Amino acid sequence: MAKKYYIVAEHLFSVDVNDEMFVQMENYEPFAVENVDSISESDVSFSLSIECGINVEYVEETRQDEEGQIIVCGHTVKNQSTFEFILNGLSMGTLLCSPDYKTATIYLAEETSKGANRFAVNNAIMVLYALATARYGTALFHAAVVTYRERGYLFLGKSGTGKSTHARLWLRYNEGSELLNDDNPVVRFFENGAVAKVYGSPWSGKTPCYKNQEFLIGGFVLLEQAPYNKISRLRGVSAYAALLPSISGKRWDKVIADGLHYTENALASHVPVWYLECLPDEAAAKICCEAIT
Repeated sequence: MAKKYYIVAEHLFSVDVNDEMFVQMENYEPFAVENVDSISESDVSFSLSIECGINVEYVEETRQDEEGQIIVCGHTVKNQSTFEFILNGLSMGTLLCSPDYKTATIYLAEETSKGANRFAVNNAIMVLYALATARYGTALFHAAVVTYRERGYLFLGKSGTGKSTHARLWLRYNEGSELLNDDNPVVRFFENGAVAKVYGSPWSGKTPCYKNQEFLIGGFVLLEQAPYNKISRLRGVSAYAALLPSISGKRWDKVIADGLHYTENALASHVPVWYLECLPDEAAAKICCEAIT
């Protein structure tokens, strides 16, 4: 095992990984720390180790099911948080966390493929990242984000709403647009200066896009399919409610819930939030761009 360090949205973390697993983590390479001699362990947000073939017994609390990818949340008899990752009905591994989420171990299922191991480790790091950083004005969004004129714009909505489609329309019809992330960007709010930033991440869904870049946020856009194109500004509680479903987190944990509430409230108060009813066409991309930029 070797300890590898990564920085995502200015949060440092480490993973204990063998060479075989390391070659499967190419999506983390843009975020790798090269000068490890300067690292202080006190600056590490969390550490993950990888083990194999140990069954973790837990009590289920809730589960999330998205297109056959299931995350079962639970706890052990010692009240340690667990997250089991299931793909196509088969367990790929279980994440066991310390109470503060600063240390954790992913126990991979036995006799699984390299692809299955990658799936489990990738999900373990993503879940642990969201939990360990929630108290620091940080949120992992389920969104597609494009950059335009040095600002980042996040497209929100339920799965199948057309976030990726709308992002592609921007790339095609709004000259100068670039894709920053297609599924899981990181957003941070900095109280000092009331600044909100969006960052690329190692997690980008079905579209490989792993950019170690950051931009000030120009706005959030909640999408909804419609037989017409219309955009309007959301404010107050409506803006807060638009952001809420797109942010990952264990909301039945008070510390995490309080951290996410702070971030959501700060973003809704300081960053424009829009509601776009739209068709998947050129006009939608242009109307949206003109209104929010």
